[in-house]
Amino acid sequence: MKKNLTSTESHSPDLVFAKSSLGESLMQQLKEGSSSYKRIADYLLRNQVKVTALGIEDMAEQCEVSTATISRFARDLGFTNYAALKNKIAETVQEIFSPVEKLRNTIEARKSNSSPANASLQSATANINAASQGIEDEQMNQIITRLSKAGTVYIMGFGISSHLAGMLALHLQPYCNRVTEVVTYGGTEVAAGNLANITDKDVLIVISFPRYALDVIRLTQFARNHSTCIVAITDSSASPIAQLGDYLLLAPSTHAVLASSSTAATAVIEALVSSIMVSNKKNVEKAIRLTEALSGYLHNNDNTTRTSQLESRKPKK
Repeated sequence: MKKNLTSTESHSPDLVFAKSSLGESLMQQLKEGSSSYKRIADYLLRNQVKVTALGIEDMAEQCEVSTATISRFARDLGFTNYAALKNKIAETVQEIFSPVEKLRNTIEARKSNSSPANASLQSATANINAASQGIEDEQMNQIITRLSKAGTVYIMGFGISSHLAGMLALHLQPYCNRVTEVVTYGGTEVAAGNLANITDKDVLIVISFPRYALDVIRLTQFARNHSTCIVAITDSSASPIAQLGDYLLLAPSTHAVLASSSTAATAVIEALVSSIMVSNKKNVEKAIRLTEALSGYLHNNDNTTRTSQLESRKPKK
């Protein structure tokens, strides 16, 4: 069963909005509405603050639908017109997003006087700060428990997300029974083969950010059909992967230039790995043994000194 998160389970503003009464109506349209309704719901869930300043013509342009469709969408949600829907969004935003928007506005003000490099770094900071609000100890502990008991932990990501998946797989290998990186170098065919025997005793961690790959959605649905526990790491509650996850870890990916930023995703992955490493004494011991095993292959002062001593003892030619 999909785990339904409440506002008390996560302080991420995007997730809190999605769990408000209005947000739940939008999520319902995102799942079951027509293609035009899905575009509108997706836009509203991702751009709550921006929408409060958009007229109906601008909103229609952003969603690539007619103004009549926007009006009909608002009425179907129980509002008299688009203006009433927009007012409700503004009320919800005022309750939830004030602290976040204050930070965002401060950063936007700085951007006008910043170089592209500094603006990028400031966006990264904002994304990490937003992600930190969504890390809830209770949910993280539940995820760690599932990972610790899993027969196999599958980790899947396509495109840029494949690099994040590889990093997470490398970190988790010492602490889980078995870790399988699903995509590797073989693309969809190999990924499907790796997931062929997935069961309800396993866990699939799926990582996906804009632009979302269709293959990752289809393969995640395949795992869900086999009752596998799914942990989704993605950018928004409106993400198609968010709808399939039993557990959702949000990592905002907003960036002025790139299609998406991986900074917050990396921070969330490190938070997940840190949590499992210190979750029990055996994992701490594993970390110590791993360090000892690798120490002979890593550069340090002792190794440098030892190498110099060995070199000095070689017979001179």
